[in-house]
Amino acid sequence: MDFSPITPDLFIGTTPSVDDYPRLRDLGVRLIINMRWEHRPTPDPHPEPLSLLWLRTIDSPFFPIPIQKLIRGARAALETIRDGGKVYTHCAGGRHRGVAMGAAVLIAQGQDPHAAMTLISERRSVADPFAFYIRPRILKFARQWDAPRRA
Repeated sequence: MDFSPITPDLFIGTTPSVDDYPRLRDLGVRLIINMRWEHRPTPDPHPEPLSLLWLRTIDSPFFPIPIQKLIRGARAALETIRDGGKVYTHCAGGRHRGVAMGAAVLIAQGQDPHAAMTLISERRSVADPFAFYIRPRILKFARQWDAPRRA
């Protein structure tokens, strides 16, 4: 498992195996958000299992990440963080989909979208939140997330 701490509450990386769950638990992670289409999360056999949220998305400019999935993940992440837990977002390589979800979490916590994308790219060298098909999804999420507060 390859991952990067982004903030004290957020980690972004590659797909964890069930053998990685104890390490994530030791870090305080309570929610894993899986952004992969083809890889179902492996249930956690621990007596107090990690929460697993599977938001199936495809890493392709032809299939944009649905904003509703980013909203669903951000809401779950905020609830976990409010309850004292940490969040791990991932996709296959920790470059695009998991990064978009991580940016959504930061934006939901009040960060400016550009600052969130910059922070992620600084803390995770392989992350590419500025990819031509990822950046617009992050910015659209930010507009939709903020819209109810402006109304």
